Formats: sequence, structure tokens, C-alpha cells
Amino acid sequence: MDTDDPPAAGPAIWLLIDDRAGNRSQCLGVAEALGLSFEVRDLEYTAAGALPLGFLGASFFGLSAKSRAELAPPWPDLVIAAGRRTAPVARRIKRVNGGATYLVQIMDPGSTGIDEFDLVAAPRHDRIAERPNVMRITGAPHRITPARLAAAAAEWRGRFAGLPRPWIALIVGGSTRRRTFTDAMARDLGRAASAMAADAGGALLVTTSRRTGAAAQALLGEIAVPKRVYRWGDEGENPYYGYLAVADAVIVTGDSVSMCSEACATTGPVYIYAPEALSTAKHARLHSELFDKGYARPLAGRLETWTHAPLNPAEDVARAVRERISA
Repeated sequence: MDTDDPPAAGPAIWLLIDDRAGNRSQCLGVAEALGLSFEVRDLEYTAAGALPLGFLGASFFGLSAKSRAELAPPWPDLVIAAGRRTAPVARRIKRVNGGATYLVQIMDPGSTGIDEFDLVAAPRHDRIAERPNVMRITGAPHRITPARLAAAAAEWRGRFAGLPRPWIALIVGGSTRRRTFTDAMARDLGRAASAMAADAGGALLVTTSRRTGAAAQALLGEIAVPKRVYRWGDEGENPYYGYLAVADAVIVTGDSVSMCSEACATTGPVYIYAPEALSTAKHARLHSELFDKGYARPLAGRLETWTHAPLNPAEDVARAVRERISA
């Protein structure tokens, strides 16, 4: 064997990334779990990108001229994408590459052309129909791994040294297209989280999101325990990873599949705040699955000490990709 031969090149991998943060996190999580080099292709849409998938077909129609220019040969061996808007683009890449591109789609890409995808990783709460190319996962793939949490803990732990333990992270989302996170909900959550921390003699590590909006003030007004607060838009580094890494327990609002999944990437107690008026049917199904599998519990009452395995659907998808490509 000639030891001077260069190492064999790995597969060319493209990530199709649109403007939705959750989709971006899911694609990156799977790609990082694969442990191979990849390139990002950012997708920008025109108004035509909102047309029905059946009309768009397998095409780059609906993309900006800049995005179309970045989709050119040499074509990739593997595409990882998330969300329905990326589906026509992924399908077009496979067609122009003569079918040689392996397509991995995260979440339901819609029924149009679904058989062209080699692997569809769909959360169980979406209730996608059974197909040979569909694998079901719990929650959403994400980028949070034990190594990332360990690094974040080393960076952030000392910054909260003045706060009493236990530290309870309070991760707050907000309104969605179908549900409103009201001031009344915010006050209810603030009171419940504050009571849990007070009963345990600890403190809250609070972070809000863009979707929390003005309800953040109502929430914070109910917190009567030591706390560290990062509001969306505050200057300085966002402590989100740090909170998850050092917290003894996590409280998360149930309006975001990604936030619930990321909270469950930790191994300590996770509590989901999900009043019926805030939870869609899909979200409610996810919460029930997390409760049934021991990843989380409903927010109700005192802090309990329990542990669970970390939820890492990105690794599950990456494992399936490796097995199918090598078969």
C-alpha cells in the first residue's frame, strides 16, 4: 500500500438552509452528527416560493437569482434539507444529477414527489403516512450534544456563582401563527416557575425569545426569587446553551418543537408549560410522547429529582443515513 496516496475524498454534501432558524438547526444537527464535511447553500425565496408544491414540482422556481446561481455543478452526493419549501429544490437537484444524489428530508415534505426522497425523517407527532423511505423520530433534530453542553458549562458556570442552587432554567417561547402567548399565560408561568424555585431554595435562569413579545414584562413581574435574565434583543452573548448546560432542571414552554427537544437533550428534570390554549394538536402529541418516554413532565408543583437519557434525534437520523448509504 502506498502511504503517500491522498486520503479518499468523502461524499459531497450540501445543506439546503432557508430563513427559518428551526430548520437551520435541524439540518446542521444532522450534518454535524454525520461527522463529515459539508457545504451550506442558503436559500432565498421570491413570492413564488409560497406557491403550492404541486405547482412548483421539482424546480428552482421561487428561488432568488442569487440562490439559483449557487446551485450549480458539480452536484452533491448527498443533500440534507428541512421543511416543505426546500422540497422542490432538493428534488430538482436529484433530477439534474441523474438520480445520483441521495436526498435526506427532515420533516414531512408533503405528498408531492415524496417517493423521490431516499430518507424522510419525520417526527411522530406529524403523523405522516407509513412509507419505505420514512423513519419516525421523537421531536426535532438539534445541535446539542454532551460535548457542546460540557463546553458551555465550562464557559458559563462561573458567571452564575452568586445565585443559590438549584438553578432552574426558564426557556420562554411565545406566540405562534395559531396560538397567542397572552399576558395571563406569562404571569401564570412566572408564578409557577418562581414558586418552584422558591420551594427548592434556588434561582431562575430566564431567557425569552423574539416571539415572547410584550408578555416578557408580565412574566418577569411575577418572579420573586434570585434570577439571571436575558431578554430577546439584550446586548451581550445569548446564554441559551449556557443555561441548558448548567441548569439543575429546565422549564420550557411547549409552543416550540425545537425548544422542547433541545431541553430534553439535557439529562436532568425537564418540565413543559403547555396550557391548552397555547398548544396545537401537534404540539400536544409531542408533549404526550415526551412524557410517556420519560424525557419530560408537565409543569405542576414542586421540583423533583430525576434523570433521563438525552434526546438526540439528529444522531438517530445520521445513523440511518450511514446505514442506508453503506448498504
